[in-house]
Amino acid sequence: MKKNILVTGGFGFIGSNFIKYIFKNSTEFKVVNLDKITYAANIANLIDLPDSFHRHIKGDICDRETLKKLFKEFNFDYVVNFAAESHVDRSIDDPTEFINTNIMGTYRLLEAALNFFRLGNKKKFKFIHISTDEVYGSLGENDYFYENTPYDPSSPYSSSKASSDHLVRAWNKTYQLPTIITNCSNNYGPYQFPEKLIPLMIINCLEENKLPVYGKGKNIRDWLYVTDHCEAISRVIEKGTIGQTYNIGGNNEIENIQIVNTICDILDKKIPRKNQESYKMLIDYVKDRPGHDFRYAINSDKIKKELGWVPKESFKSGIEKTVNWYLKNSEWWKKIQKNTYNQKRLGLKKI
Repeated sequence: MKKNILVTGGFGFIGSNFIKYIFKNSTEFKVVNLDKITYAANIANLIDLPDSFHRHIKGDICDRETLKKLFKEFNFDYVVNFAAESHVDRSIDDPTEFINTNIMGTYRLLEAALNFFRLGNKKKFKFIHISTDEVYGSLGENDYFYENTPYDPSSPYSSSKASSDHLVRAWNKTYQLPTIITNCSNNYGPYQFPEKLIPLMIINCLEENKLPVYGKGKNIRDWLYVTDHCEAISRVIEKGTIGQTYNIGGNNEIENIQIVNTICDILDKKIPRKNQESYKMLIDYVKDRPGHDFRYAINSDKIKKELGWVPKESFKSGIEKTVNWYLKNSEWWKKIQKNTYNQKRLGLKKI
């Protein structure tokens, strides 16, 4: 008997990679993908999957009736909640959708899951909530985020995700809903929407556009290849302890300017510019983002020790794979440029 898994936001970057990962690596699941198809969702990400494995339901996690019907019809074994508004700059321009989806949507999903769980049909039911290291705020030069690090979010985005984490934790403690939270570092890889740093820099290089770098480019992030993240989530589903939080990091702390320089170096070799100059000549230092956290760095010892997960990709191997994917899939991102996103800077509005 196959297990039914509800994946919310499954046409997004991490969600679609996760669905592809379990299709490739497991035969025990059937996926119901609840996605309302926002600007960052892309049906093309999963177009090659068979209907016997993947079923898309167009809908909003804020819709109580939709959720009620889905839990009744599919009798889920697991819920994996990827659905979220996730771009910091957009949250600065307009926090409304971040509050609605990330907070109210998580509440509605918890409500539906609890009503279902109380029926007693699923003794091994798990609710996996996918979150971010940004909830912890900014680090100094030598600290790390642990699972018990106090929350100190800086942006409307990270604040909304922190709120959703607190709700999930409360539903476990108060109502005994079997929940697990994961907090990951910056993901990168195939199918990432071009507003994020790495695909933005790749595409801007290819189109000879300026490469906007916030401030002096010294902000540090820990980078996690998306397939490694998907494997970690799979381990959490299989072996994770109810009520626990697991930090998932890539062990790759890198300054933003180093990321940009690395992409330029790769493309200088693969597709040299016609004028023979380095793509680094396109770097344009711009005014920093408001409330821009200086450094994120995750300690992943807990998931390593308890679940046996470690990332397989170094940043060197992962960024090579990522650049190659965007080179080979130009139709994918060019369609987004034409219909959805023109690569203009966001996060400058004053509300």
